[in-house]
Amino acid sequence: MTKTAWKNRITKACRDAGTFQPCFADPIDTLAWILAQRDSLIRQFEDSGAEAVVEHVNVKKQTNLEQNPILRMINDYNRDALTYWVTLGLTPKGLRAINEDAMKATKVDSLAEALKEIGI
Repeated sequence: MTKTAWKNRITKACRDAGTFQPCFADPIDTLAWILAQRDSLIRQFEDSGAEAVVEHVNVKKQTNLEQNPILRMINDYNRDALTYWVTLGLTPKGLRAINEDAMKATKVDSLAEALKEIGI
């Protein structure tokens, strides 16, 4: 997905969650960039065979197995993106931090409800 598509999707998610603020424009832009870069790396990873482990030849000409550097970068982008998702209130923890009331179940006080019904 492109950066613009991600930006639109994130902004909509913030609006839907009730957390959107104009001051979130820069974090949304950064998160959109991170996700677009991650998507590009995922395509590159899949096109190269999607190998989680690759052979690496060190300076001593020894061959070792190591995690695919592309996969490592994808994981790093995912970790960074999660931080932004939380900051923008797009996870339960993040939403609770921004708006505690949005996460509370509405508890009906039966006495208040009865008084309201009779007009007091």
